[in-house]
Amino acid sequence: MKKNLGLKILLLTLIIAAIFAFRHFNLGQYLTFDYLKANKSAFEQYYTSNKVLTLTIYFFIYVVSTALSLPGATILTLAGGLLFGLTTGAIIVSFASTIGATLAFLISRFFLKDWVQEKFGSNLEAINEGVKKDGAFYLFTLRLIPLFPFFLLNLAMGLTPIKTITYFLVSQIGMLGGTIVYVNAGTQLGQISSPSEILSFKIIISFALLGIFPLIAKKLVETIKAKRVYKKFKKPKKFDYNMVAIGAGSAGLVTSYISAAVKAKVALIEKNAMGGDCLNTGCVPSKAILRTAKMVHQANEAQKYGLDSMEVKFDFSKVMERVKNVIKKIEPHDSVERYTSLGVECIQGAAEIISPWEVKVGERILTTKNITIATGASPLVVPFPGLDKIDYLTSNNLWELKELPEKFVVLGGGPIGCEMAQAFARLGSKVSIVEMLPRIMAVEDQAVSDFVTSKFKKEGIDVLADHKAKEFVIEGDRKFLITEHDGKEVKIEFDKVLLAMGRRPNVKGFGLENLDITLRGNGTIEADQYLRTNYPNIFVCGDVTGPFQFTHTASHQAWFCAVNGLFGKFKKFKVDYSVVPWCTFTDPEVASVGLSEFRAKAGNVPYELITYGIDDLDRAIADSEDQGFVRVLVKPGTDKILGATILGNHASDLLLEFVSAMKNKVGLNSILGTIHIYPTMGEANKYLAGNWKRTQGSEKMFNFLSKFHRWMRN
Repeated sequence: MKKNLGLKILLLTLIIAAIFAFRHFNLGQYLTFDYLKANKSAFEQYYTSNKVLTLTIYFFIYVVSTALSLPGATILTLAGGLLFGLTTGAIIVSFASTIGATLAFLISRFFLKDWVQEKFGSNLEAINEGVKKDGAFYLFTLRLIPLFPFFLLNLAMGLTPIKTITYFLVSQIGMLGGTIVYVNAGTQLGQISSPSEILSFKIIISFALLGIFPLIAKKLVETIKAKRVYKKFKKPKKFDYNMVAIGAGSAGLVTSYISAAVKAKVALIEKNAMGGDCLNTGCVPSKAILRTAKMVHQANEAQKYGLDSMEVKFDFSKVMERVKNVIKKIEPHDSVERYTSLGVECIQGAAEIISPWEVKVGERILTTKNITIATGASPLVVPFPGLDKIDYLTSNNLWELKELPEKFVVLGGGPIGCEMAQAFARLGSKVSIVEMLPRIMAVEDQAVSDFVTSKFKKEGIDVLADHKAKEFVIEGDRKFLITEHDGKEVKIEFDKVLLAMGRRPNVKGFGLENLDITLRGNGTIEADQYLRTNYPNIFVCGDVTGPFQFTHTASHQAWFCAVNGLFGKFKKFKVDYSVVPWCTFTDPEVASVGLSEFRAKAGNVPYELITYGIDDLDRAIADSEDQGFVRVLVKPGTDKILGATILGNHASDLLLEFVSAMKNKVGLNSILGTIHIYPTMGEANKYLAGNWKRTQGSEKMFNFLSKFHRWMRN
């Protein structure tokens, strides 16, 4: 760093010295139109006698003046045409201007890029991504318009992630048109009385149209790509539907609902149950069993609430019956009847995409302008040796259990694994949770993971982190999971095992192979920022594309699929993942939004960490739920919230205040100034903001205030 700082100081000194010399010796007088015209003959005579030297000096002056963003580039370009003619002048000016522009670009990058990205990095994410994706295209567009202040473009582009070689090549090509115009004007210097005559109104319009051309070209490229993708398919002359959604989970339901709401004709195809995984095997049943398990746990801790004891008797089959009753009670929200009443045609059956505009269901072929793939994901089943010999569970068939397992192994320490491990432990199973990573809940901060691990151990759960599952074996009537830990074999006995190692996207069995729809390396369907696949009329949302596998993000994406599909010819909307919250519904809950400390460190994002312990909160103490904390990351020196993590009772509800603040760009000052009802858990957010406020005053300021108040007393 010191060596780099020294180099910056040296280079900055040289630049300042060069600019000072330019100003002090009034070198700008030699870069004026009048001076060039007055000395036209002398320049021509010198060039005739000293061609190589003249070319060298001219090239050097042009590069230096452009690199330092000195005025006079137009005059130098005219001089190139005057001295060297159109061909030689255009060549030398083209390379000199590009090299000079690239040096200015590198100077800006060397001095300012790190500082700008560090200070404004969170605000520049969209710009950085845009530059990475389309930076060369937009640079080329701007380079085609010579009226654009190129020195500003050089400096601004240096602050972005665009590659230097890309910048050089695009600039070389993009500036060529304007360079030729000016160099040619230089060859006609005798007929020009001022620089303004170089660009007539017609030429200005021509350059403006030239600048628009890349936008037209981009549209043409998209059209050509689409034609190439569609070429082996015959497009129907008319269509039965505006939108067909495949999959009636959260993503498909919302896509079809929004499409119907704007009076489009829409079909929704589902081969299993309406509502998808969330209703039938995921969010709803898991929360139902967690609630029952918490009731049992609270009863077993009756003394904590001032009660001598509470005897709890239950039949596990009735617990599971309640889970199914909860599903049935919510089913009408996602039912065929409801969506039919909303204008959606619901079709039961297995869908097969046979062309970009045709979906087959049974013997019926639906023609549609747009298709949304919302097929979700399924539990990941790793084919461990011996797995085929046991009756394993996943989140799909867990709800068919009739008897509570005595020894229950949960393989996977993520959200599903942690929730079910705690639920079954509280209901009476001897639970072991096995995780190959060094800690459970590895995507959260270490403090969160440590807290939940400690809580689990207190509740009798055997937390086996850093244990790699190897195989399943059966010895007589006993079943074991063999794991490896610290190079040693560890055997874990079980009656039932739940595989909770993640989810894989459902991309097979409905025709993707016929269309060659592009998949990512992780198996999800690739989509652009408008949620289009490589077929512009086929959209995708939910778990099958990611990047988040949450019901609420699937619903969020569905809006973009519907709107971009139905109205994309006129206006398209980029999907927004800037503020995505999530929660693991253990007890206490763990809810997060934005950056955690763990993710901030991994991304080298500067932050200040503010914390508040919920054990200090009046309502939490009154409820005997005085455990957990609120952790918020703010941008250094500001109250801007970068992310929040809450571990505590009702954390998922408490987080909403931070989600809203981040979405609406409200900081901790506003939360501190908001009245929170007493006594509520929500006060934790205000107290955290108060902790932040106390860190803003300097020691000198507090000393001054102390002296001021002492003086007032006297």
